Amino acid sequence: MKVLVTGGAGFIGSHIVDKLVRAGYETVVVDNLSTGRRENLTPETQFYHIDIRDNRLKEVFRDEAPEFVIHQAAQPSVPVSLKDPLEDAGINILGTLNLLECCRLQGVRKIVYASSAAIYGHPTGLPVTEEHPIQPLSPYGVSKYTVELYLQTYHLTYGIEYAVLRYANVYGPRQDPFGEAGVVCIFIDRLLRGEQAVIYGDGLQTRDFIYAGDVASANLCAIRTESASSDIFNISTNTQTTINQLFGQVQQATNNNSPMIHQREREGDIKFSCLDNTRAQKLLKWSPQVSLEEGFIETVGFFKQRIMDESH
Repeated sequence: MKVLVTGGAGFIGSHIVDKLVRAGYETVVVDNLSTGRRENLTPETQFYHIDIRDNRLKEVFRDEAPEFVIHQAAQPSVPVSLKDPLEDAGINILGTLNLLECCRLQGVRKIVYASSAAIYGHPTGLPVTEEHPIQPLSPYGVSKYTVELYLQTYHLTYGIEYAVLRYANVYGPRQDPFGEAGVVCIFIDRLLRGEQAVIYGDGLQTRDFIYAGDVASANLCAIRTESASSDIFNISTNTQTTINQLFGQVQQATNNNSPMIHQREREGDIKFSCLDNTRAQKLLKWSPQVSLEEGFIETVGFFKQRIMDESH
């Protein structure tokens, strides 16, 4: 079977591609390399340096004829969406519509879509289930949810199956330590470089941190599992970790006891977050396998090597 992965050279996408290749899938990657890296891809992967908004995407679908699509490509930053909602919508909504049209014209069987916990907004209770009210606090959250509605429509109108995976806070090797969303990797990179890390607010806010490899496994389960067709799943650990706890574990993993710096809480930040993954465990037959401690070891090792490579 052939799978096309958008954003496959990026942080999460490249972990998905690695698992697809190891599982024997013929794998095609579409990525504009705005944040992805060509060196993240294995030689077995067919690569196209194309933006999902490009009309040439139709040619890729015609030439490759994928049976499945895993859609990771996106504008992933909440602050960027607040500063430039038109750009956010252009990529996340119109770019995805271009992709959906390619899927429709080519007869793609199923799309697995990377959505986000950002669509939920402030939780009314924890853990957050898939039935929680949709109340995004940013254009990014709006754009991610809008695509979910388009997927439902394309399923009802054109018969394309889908699986929506709403990610919690993903971390791991290959994440951009200079990005807004990767607090784990920001802490690790800062402490490995001997710099101090900043915590906004009192550090008692919680997040649900999940390892990129576990997220990649969930995507493969969504392709394989018939019961996962045209449904929505939280991909998470169902565990709350405070930012202060996180920082302490990063200190331990990096052998750096530099004190944290607290700055004023950022406006609009959610205080507590934790996603219920019961549905994914039941229907996808998936559950997270990598503990926070194990994930930190892998992630710290990756960033140590990157810093060493930079110094040579």
